[in-house]
Amino acid sequence: MDESLYYVGVALAVWFVLAYLALPTIWRRAERQKMLAGFEMVTRTKQGIAGDPINFGLVGDEAQVLWAFQTAGWTLADSVTLRSSIKIAGSVALRRPDPAAPVSPLFYDKRVEDLAFELPDGVSAAHRHHIRLWRVGDNLFQNRPLWLASASYDRSVGLSHLTLQVTHHIGADLDAERDFVGKSLGKAGVIESFFQIQGVGPTLRGRNGGGDRYFTDGDALIGVVPENGLLRAEPVAPPDNPPHIDLQSAIVHALGGR
Repeated sequence: MDESLYYVGVALAVWFVLAYLALPTIWRRAERQKMLAGFEMVTRTKQGIAGDPINFGLVGDEAQVLWAFQTAGWTLADSVTLRSSIKIAGSVALRRPDPAAPVSPLFYDKRVEDLAFELPDGVSAAHRHHIRLWRVGDNLFQNRPLWLASASYDRSVGLSHLTLQVTHHIGADLDAERDFVGKSLGKAGVIESFFQIQGVGPTLRGRNGGGDRYFTDGDALIGVVPENGLLRAEPVAPPDNPPHIDLQSAIVHALGGR
């Protein structure tokens, strides 16, 4: 093959990847990022300590959000009361189910979560998938409400490393839980599309309000709930990342998982 033709072919291949794959993805992310300009992508405890980062979100009104999670098998968490606190303590101590066990309150923009859902992963409330959601605007995406959320996995119950209060300890890999929530909703047919935005940014040695370490590639996954309330016939999977985002994520997980 003529050497000049080889270089022309390489140049055309690079141009195609940039023009039709990488750059459109980057510009779509940039455009969607504008709607969250000025938003802090981390939650806070009641004491103002940085909590779990924002790593998920939904587009839809409250009824649509409730429909999406409940259709996918998630349960709306109980409010924190004396009764619900005693109930979750009994669930952990006696290894009994408590599918609506309360979650500890976190704050975003000085407001406690509007909704919280959980999905048990075992016989008691000690192990569960859970997510807190805050409604942050009514017309931020295609004139529909936007919810930002913090998803994490409860791996055990113990004392907070910072306050010594009884709390759940979370799993360190927040991206795994983010992706689990996305796949759970997508598989249930309650999401019509996904897109990604930058969240807290790549973090190797983060600490939440309970002192638990976490790591994340720093992206947030946003799901769009169908406006018509109809299940999709085919499941929708979260989108593939452009190569540079995949590389960044691989580095974070290789270092953060140590």
